[in-house]
Amino acid sequence: MNNNLKNKLSELNIDFSVDVPMKDHTSFKIGGCADYLITVKNTAELINTIKILREENLPYMLIGNGSNLLVSDSGIRGAVIKLDGDFKKIEVDGNHIVAGAGASLTKLCLDALKAELTGLEFGYGIPGSVGGAAYMNAGAYGGEMKDVIVSCTHLDKDLNVGTFTSEELDLSYRHSAYMKDEYIILSVKLELRKGDKDAIKCRMDELMKKRMDKQPLEYPSAGSVFKRPEGAFAAALIEQCGLKGVSVGGAEVSTKHSGFIINKGGATCQDVLDLVKIIQDKVKAETGFELCREIIHI
Repeated sequence: MNNNLKNKLSELNIDFSVDVPMKDHTSFKIGGCADYLITVKNTAELINTIKILREENLPYMLIGNGSNLLVSDSGIRGAVIKLDGDFKKIEVDGNHIVAGAGASLTKLCLDALKAELTGLEFGYGIPGSVGGAAYMNAGAYGGEMKDVIVSCTHLDKDLNVGTFTSEELDLSYRHSAYMKDEYIILSVKLELRKGDKDAIKCRMDELMKKRMDKQPLEYPSAGSVFKRPEGAFAAALIEQCGLKGVSVGGAEVSTKHSGFIINKGGATCQDVLDLVKIIQDKVKAETGFELCREIIHI
């Protein structure tokens, strides 16, 4: 334990834990221990935490709901920062909603429903945080975050607060401007439209049923493993190559949805990486398509 770090965080009443298993903080239920898990409740705590970590020359990273992460079996050296408190607030103002980066995307969809606002139904059931959804321009069933985002507020690498408009965010398929530099998303502003509450709920229920029918939600996973290659669909290519049900250790290509790798029990990060390689190699050899990972390997 770094006593300087411990003392500095304690003086500022910033919550932290030591040697925290990341399998408890990712939807895949995979990953060794992070040296430190630090939970911040507002922007001031976040800035102070980063300043302290830099003073102590400790690497750090932020995670949202851990729903798109595959963490190494050896864990994470340095600190993992989680957003709580103010970062989970959601405020509705007319047709606009401002949501903290740590808020649940599903909770945001439910708050939009309550306010009779339409346009975010596609996000219902996506298990990520609002910040994570903006960072990778999450989407499903014909909708994407770029359709509803007005702007994002962030910290830049010099710890100054700034804002990107939707144009500056450069949102495209599973991409945003935040992937190119050391920005930390603080909050997201969305613009929706007034709609019929019953119709909105009906669409949300319809999409949730589709997820439950077609996706292996009963097992830990990180969602779709691969990005959609141009001119094809990853799941269809994987199925075409006879890879449904193929497994390495505790990791298996889902028989319910071949775009998912599931943790059938005790899967390691290496199991998943080995299975990803098998899939990529066979799909490339048999179809010519190159599959690129969508899940982030830490």
